[in-house]
Amino acid sequence: MLAVAARTFPGPGVRDRVIRERLGMSPTRYHQLLNALLDDPAALAHDPVTVNRLRRLRDLRRSDR
Repeated sequence: MLAVAARTFPGPGVRDRVIRERLGMSPTRYHQLLNALLDDPAALAHDPVTVNRLRRLRDLRRSDR
């Protein structure tokens, strides 16, 4: 999951297609699981750059609400 989150995609809809094809789940479910994964210390140990970047984005979105 973190590998997909770390990638950049060339256009709209490509990320959703990759999520469906590679992970076999809906983009909504992927984001739910990814959000929970960001709070997992093992995820931080595995890929600290991606996890910290996604945490910052999540925190910014939450503060905008």
